[in-house]
Amino acid sequence: MTPRYTTLMASLPPLGGLFEARSPAISRLKLETRLTQLEDGDRRSLDMAISILSQSMRPQDPDGGPSDARLLEETRAFFAQVTNPLLRHLVSHRLDLRTVLAALRRRHRGEVDPPLGQPWGFGPWVATIERHWKEPTFRLEAVFPWIVETARLLEADDLINLERLHFSVIWKEIDRVALGHHFDFEAVMIYLARWSLVERWCSFDAQAATARFRQLVSAGLGTVSKVPAAS
Repeated sequence: MTPRYTTLMASLPPLGGLFEARSPAISRLKLETRLTQLEDGDRRSLDMAISILSQSMRPQDPDGGPSDARLLEETRAFFAQVTNPLLRHLVSHRLDLRTVLAALRRRHRGEVDPPLGQPWGFGPWVATIERHWKEPTFRLEAVFPWIVETARLLEADDLINLERLHFSVIWKEIDRVALGHHFDFEAVMIYLARWSLVERWCSFDAQAATARFRQLVSAGLGTVSKVPAAS
Protein backbone atom coordinates (compact mmCIF):
# COMPACT_ATOMS: atom_id res chain seq x y z
CA MET A 1 0.00 0.00 0.00
CA THR A 2 1.31 3.44 -0.93
CA PRO A 3 -0.17 6.90 -0.17
CA ARG A 4 -0.65 7.64 -3.87
CA TYR A 5 -2.80 4.50 -4.33
CA THR A 6 -4.83 5.32 -1.25
CA THR A 7 -5.52 8.75 -2.77
CA LEU A 8 -6.26 7.23 -6.17
CA MET A 9 -8.75 4.67 -4.88
CA ALA A 10 -10.45 7.28 -2.69
CA SER A 11 -11.02 9.42 -5.80
CA LEU A 12 -12.84 6.68 -7.75
CA PRO A 13 -16.65 6.45 -7.50
CA PRO A 14 -18.39 3.13 -6.72
CA LEU A 15 -19.26 1.22 -9.88
CA GLY A 16 -22.31 -0.67 -8.63
CA GLY A 17 -23.36 -3.97 -10.17
CA LEU A 18 -22.36 -5.14 -13.62
CA PHE A 19 -25.79 -4.94 -15.24
CA GLU A 20 -27.19 -2.01 -13.24
CA ALA A 21 -25.86 1.13 -14.93
CA ARG A 22 -26.59 2.55 -18.37
CA SER A 23 -23.13 4.13 -18.35
CA PRO A 24 -20.01 3.76 -16.18
CA ALA A 25 -19.86 5.82 -12.99
CA ILE A 26 -16.73 7.58 -14.30
CA SER A 27 -15.86 8.46 -17.88
CA ARG A 28 -12.87 7.00 -19.69
CA LEU A 29 -11.24 10.44 -19.85
CA LYS A 30 -11.59 11.07 -16.11
CA LEU A 31 -10.41 7.56 -15.30
CA GLU A 32 -7.31 8.05 -17.47
CA THR A 33 -6.60 11.26 -15.59
CA ARG A 34 -6.78 9.42 -12.27
CA LEU A 35 -4.47 6.68 -13.57
CA THR A 36 -1.65 9.19 -14.12
CA GLN A 37 -0.98 8.66 -10.40
CA LEU A 38 0.24 5.11 -11.08
CA GLU A 39 3.91 4.35 -10.66
CA ASP A 40 5.68 3.93 -14.01
CA GLY A 41 6.35 0.22 -13.66
CA ASP A 42 2.80 -0.52 -12.56
CA ARG A 43 1.40 1.53 -15.45
CA ARG A 44 3.50 -0.42 -17.97
CA SER A 45 2.28 -3.74 -16.55
CA LEU A 46 -1.30 -2.53 -16.57
CA ASP A 47 -1.05 -1.25 -20.14
CA MET A 48 0.25 -4.62 -21.32
CA ALA A 49 -2.65 -6.38 -19.60
CA ILE A 50 -5.20 -3.92 -21.01
CA SER A 51 -3.91 -4.49 -24.54
CA ILE A 52 -4.35 -8.25 -24.18
CA LEU A 53 -7.72 -8.10 -22.44
CA SER A 54 -9.18 -5.62 -24.91
CA GLN A 55 -8.28 -8.01 -27.73
CA SER A 56 -9.66 -11.00 -25.84
CA MET A 57 -13.01 -9.25 -25.57
CA ARG A 58 -13.36 -8.69 -29.30
CA PRO A 59 -15.24 -11.20 -31.45
CA GLN A 60 -12.82 -13.66 -32.98
CA ASP A 61 -11.89 -13.05 -36.60
CA PRO A 62 -13.64 -15.61 -38.83
CA ASP A 63 -10.36 -17.07 -40.04
CA GLY A 64 -8.17 -16.50 -36.99
CA GLY A 65 -4.79 -15.58 -38.44
CA PRO A 66 -2.82 -12.40 -37.82
CA SER A 67 -4.93 -11.06 -34.93
CA ASP A 68 -4.65 -14.35 -33.03
CA ALA A 69 -0.92 -14.57 -33.73
CA ARG A 70 -0.44 -10.98 -32.54
CA LEU A 71 -2.41 -11.65 -29.37
CA LEU A 72 -0.34 -14.74 -28.59
CA GLU A 73 2.87 -12.78 -29.15
CA GLU A 74 1.72 -10.03 -26.77
CA THR A 75 0.63 -12.64 -24.24
CA ARG A 76 4.02 -14.34 -24.22
CA ALA A 77 5.71 -10.97 -23.72
CA PHE A 78 3.33 -10.13 -20.88
CA PHE A 79 4.01 -13.33 -18.94
CA ALA A 80 7.75 -12.97 -19.52
CA GLN A 81 7.85 -9.44 -18.12
CA VAL A 82 5.02 -9.03 -15.60
CA THR A 83 5.45 -10.66 -12.21
CA ASN A 84 2.40 -9.41 -10.28
CA PRO A 85 0.49 -12.62 -9.37
CA LEU A 86 -2.99 -11.09 -9.41
CA LEU A 87 -2.52 -9.34 -12.74
CA ARG A 88 -1.16 -12.56 -14.24
CA HIS A 89 -4.18 -14.43 -12.89
CA LEU A 90 -6.70 -11.96 -14.33
CA VAL A 91 -5.10 -12.23 -17.75
CA SER A 92 -4.89 -16.03 -17.57
CA HIS A 93 -8.53 -16.34 -16.53
CA ARG A 94 -9.72 -14.15 -19.41
CA LEU A 95 -7.56 -16.01 -21.93
CA ASP A 96 -8.87 -19.38 -20.74
CA LEU A 97 -12.42 -18.16 -21.37
CA ARG A 98 -11.48 -16.75 -24.75
CA THR A 99 -9.74 -19.98 -25.77
CA VAL A 100 -12.74 -22.14 -24.86
CA LEU A 101 -15.13 -19.79 -26.64
CA ALA A 102 -12.89 -19.63 -29.73
CA ALA A 103 -12.91 -23.44 -29.92
CA LEU A 104 -16.68 -23.64 -29.53
CA ARG A 105 -17.18 -20.98 -32.21
CA ARG A 106 -14.87 -22.76 -34.63
CA ARG A 107 -16.72 -26.01 -34.14
CA HIS A 108 -20.06 -24.20 -34.43
CA ARG A 109 -18.92 -22.89 -37.81
CA GLY A 110 -18.47 -26.48 -38.92
CA GLU A 111 -14.78 -27.16 -38.29
CA VAL A 112 -14.86 -30.90 -37.66
CA ASP A 113 -11.18 -31.11 -36.75
CA PRO A 114 -9.13 -29.01 -34.32
CA PRO A 115 -7.02 -26.20 -35.82
CA LEU A 116 -3.70 -27.96 -35.33
CA GLY A 117 -0.66 -25.83 -36.09
CA GLN A 118 -2.62 -22.57 -36.02
CA PRO A 119 -2.30 -19.81 -33.38
CA TRP A 120 -5.87 -20.04 -32.13
CA GLY A 121 -5.64 -20.39 -28.34
CA PHE A 122 -3.41 -19.86 -25.31
CA GLY A 123 -2.87 -21.66 -22.04
CA PRO A 124 -2.81 -25.15 -20.56
CA TRP A 125 -6.17 -26.26 -22.00
CA VAL A 126 -5.34 -25.99 -25.70
CA ALA A 127 -4.00 -29.53 -25.93
CA THR A 128 -6.99 -30.92 -24.00
CA ILE A 129 -9.42 -29.13 -26.31
CA GLU A 130 -7.64 -30.39 -29.43
CA ARG A 131 -7.56 -33.93 -28.05
CA HIS A 132 -11.29 -33.94 -27.23
CA TRP A 133 -12.48 -31.74 -30.09
CA LYS A 134 -15.52 -33.87 -30.88
CA GLU A 135 -16.72 -33.96 -27.26
CA PRO A 136 -19.58 -31.45 -26.59
CA THR A 137 -17.65 -29.64 -23.84
CA PHE A 138 -14.12 -30.90 -24.60
CA ARG A 139 -14.40 -32.78 -21.25
CA LEU A 140 -13.82 -29.49 -19.44
CA GLU A 141 -17.15 -29.10 -17.66
CA ALA A 142 -15.56 -29.98 -14.30
CA VAL A 143 -13.00 -27.19 -14.75
CA PHE A 144 -15.33 -24.65 -16.38
CA PRO A 145 -18.92 -25.30 -15.26
CA TRP A 146 -20.14 -22.47 -17.50
CA ILE A 147 -19.06 -24.31 -20.66
CA VAL A 148 -22.28 -26.36 -20.81
CA GLU A 149 -24.49 -23.27 -20.91
CA THR A 150 -22.05 -21.56 -23.27
CA ALA A 151 -22.33 -24.39 -25.78
CA ARG A 152 -26.13 -24.38 -25.50
CA LEU A 153 -26.43 -20.61 -26.05
CA LEU A 154 -24.02 -20.74 -28.97
CA GLU A 155 -25.98 -23.50 -30.65
CA ALA A 156 -29.15 -21.46 -30.14
CA ASP A 157 -27.44 -18.37 -31.60
CA ASP A 158 -28.47 -16.51 -28.43
CA LEU A 159 -25.59 -14.06 -28.54
CA ILE A 160 -27.01 -11.58 -26.05
CA ASN A 161 -27.35 -14.11 -23.24
CA LEU A 162 -24.02 -15.64 -24.27
CA GLU A 163 -22.31 -12.30 -23.70
CA ARG A 164 -24.23 -11.82 -20.45
CA LEU A 165 -23.09 -15.23 -19.21
CA HIS A 166 -19.44 -14.58 -19.95
CA PHE A 167 -19.49 -11.12 -18.41
CA SER A 168 -21.01 -12.68 -15.28
CA VAL A 169 -18.29 -15.36 -15.17
CA ILE A 170 -15.55 -12.74 -15.38
CA TRP A 171 -17.23 -10.45 -12.83
CA LYS A 172 -17.62 -13.30 -10.35
CA GLU A 173 -13.94 -14.18 -10.62
CA ILE A 174 -12.96 -10.55 -10.08
CA ASP A 175 -15.13 -10.50 -6.95
CA ARG A 176 -13.38 -13.64 -5.71
CA VAL A 177 -9.84 -12.28 -6.07
CA ALA A 178 -10.75 -8.79 -4.82
CA LEU A 179 -10.99 -9.86 -1.19
CA GLY A 180 -8.47 -8.04 0.96
CA HIS A 181 -7.52 -5.42 -1.63
CA HIS A 182 -8.71 -1.89 -0.95
CA PHE A 183 -5.96 0.73 -1.36
CA ASP A 184 -3.10 -1.01 -3.19
CA PHE A 185 -2.10 -1.51 -6.83
CA GLU A 186 -4.18 -4.69 -6.91
CA ALA A 187 -7.23 -2.66 -5.89
CA VAL A 188 -6.59 -0.32 -8.82
CA MET A 189 -6.35 -3.16 -11.33
CA ILE A 190 -9.50 -4.76 -9.90
CA TYR A 191 -11.38 -1.46 -10.23
CA LEU A 192 -10.18 -1.05 -13.79
CA ALA A 193 -11.16 -4.63 -14.65
CA ARG A 194 -14.66 -4.01 -13.29
CA TRP A 195 -14.93 -0.64 -15.02
CA SER A 196 -13.97 -2.14 -18.38
CA LEU A 197 -16.70 -4.78 -18.02
CA VAL A 198 -19.34 -2.18 -17.10
CA GLU A 199 -18.25 0.05 -20.00
CA ARG A 200 -18.24 -2.89 -22.42
CA TRP A 201 -21.63 -4.18 -21.28
CA CYS A 202 -23.23 -0.72 -21.51
CA SER A 203 -21.97 -0.45 -25.07
CA PHE A 204 -23.07 -3.97 -25.97
CA ASP A 205 -26.47 -3.55 -24.30
CA ALA A 206 -27.09 -0.31 -26.21
CA GLN A 207 -26.19 -1.98 -29.50
CA ALA A 208 -28.42 -4.94 -28.69
CA ALA A 209 -31.30 -2.63 -27.78
CA THR A 210 -30.89 -0.79 -31.08
CA ALA A 211 -30.89 -4.08 -32.99
CA ARG A 212 -34.01 -5.25 -31.15
CA PHE A 213 -35.75 -1.93 -31.89
CA ARG A 214 -34.93 -2.22 -35.59
CA GLN A 215 -36.29 -5.76 -35.64
CA LEU A 216 -39.53 -4.60 -34.03
CA VAL A 217 -39.84 -1.72 -36.49
CA SER A 218 -39.19 -4.04 -39.42
CA ALA A 219 -41.77 -6.51 -38.12
CA GLY A 220 -44.26 -3.68 -37.67
CA LEU A 221 -43.68 -2.33 -41.15
CA GLY A 222 -44.03 -5.81 -42.54
CA THR A 223 -47.40 -6.16 -40.82
CA VAL A 224 -48.56 -2.79 -42.07
CA SER A 225 -47.52 -3.57 -45.64
CA LYS A 226 -49.82 -6.60 -45.64
CA VAL A 227 -52.90 -4.56 -44.71
CA PRO A 228 -55.09 -4.12 -47.83
CA ALA A 229 -55.35 -0.57 -49.10
CA ALA A 230 -58.68 1.12 -48.57
CA SER A 231 -60.89 1.09 -51.66
